[in-house]
Amino acid sequence: MAGEPAKTGNHGGIARAPAAGERIADRLFRGGTRVLTWLVVLLSAYIVWEIGGSALPAIREYGLGFLIGTEWDPNAGKFGVLPQIWGTVYSSFLALLMAGTVGLVIAIFLTQGFLPAKLETAFRSIVELLAAVPSVVYGLWGIHVVIPLLRPAADWLHAELGWVPFFGTTLSGPGMFPAALVLAIMVLPTVAAISQDALRAVPHKMREAVYGMGATRWQAILKVIVPAASSSIFGAMVLGLGRALGETMALAMLVGNSNQITLSLFSPANTLAASLALNFPEAGVVEAGALMYAALVLLAITLIVNVIGASIVARSTRRLEGQA
Repeated sequence: MAGEPAKTGNHGGIARAPAAGERIADRLFRGGTRVLTWLVVLLSAYIVWEIGGSALPAIREYGLGFLIGTEWDPNAGKFGVLPQIWGTVYSSFLALLMAGTVGLVIAIFLTQGFLPAKLETAFRSIVELLAAVPSVVYGLWGIHVVIPLLRPAADWLHAELGWVPFFGTTLSGPGMFPAALVLAIMVLPTVAAISQDALRAVPHKMREAVYGMGATRWQAILKVIVPAASSSIFGAMVLGLGRALGETMALAMLVGNSNQITLSLFSPANTLAASLALNFPEAGVVEAGALMYAALVLLAITLIVNVIGASIVARSTRRLEGQA
């Protein structure tokens, strides 16, 4: 009858006001999430404080010369991390170049209707499982499989194109390219997953408009969908770069641990993370301070890259949601 309140059943109807217990639970949940969030922030600040405090004597002793020095000799008291910075950035960009290309192709393949839904789910799970493989396993695989597999091609490239700086040396053992190749496989799940989310976030109205104008599938993908998601895809690349910058064990096993600056893909090199892992167990007091300085440099590089990537992804997501 008119004027009577609407009745609700067990499976729907007008929402009722929350009970007192539900309000208390909601407040507790929100308070708990705030506390945990601040704990993460405080933990990060504490880590930076501890590393910075341990590195402070080395910062005072070596200053900015530490960042441009090329020699690491604990016996002579000389410490410089420019070769390690170069190796870290060079290997990460090489890995990102490979992982970014393959990751974008995988994202297109798994989001644009090329496969049935069940196969898409299966392939997506396989790609995500790559992130679950321990780093040391990747390192062992690189030593026993990747390096022997690449050596004949590397020797041929050096023999035929040795005048090109990228092929200036042979691959006698661990080197930059095997390390970057394995690192690319480790970064691939991050790039592929975020790129898939970016492509799915493109509004359906945009797709329908493109197909309505007579575009083919590949024209729609390459000229409209990928450009529309380009900001988020770029953010995925930056986050993948941040993941690559901090990788330790696989690179420590594969990069060769040689403090030199070279463009050769087959020459041994070094990275900040690998140097920290290999030198800390036997480091004295002075070298330990220098290593903490190097850790602070690596932390700063990784933090900056990840903040930039997260900001790009968030801004692009808001823009695509606004278009939708």
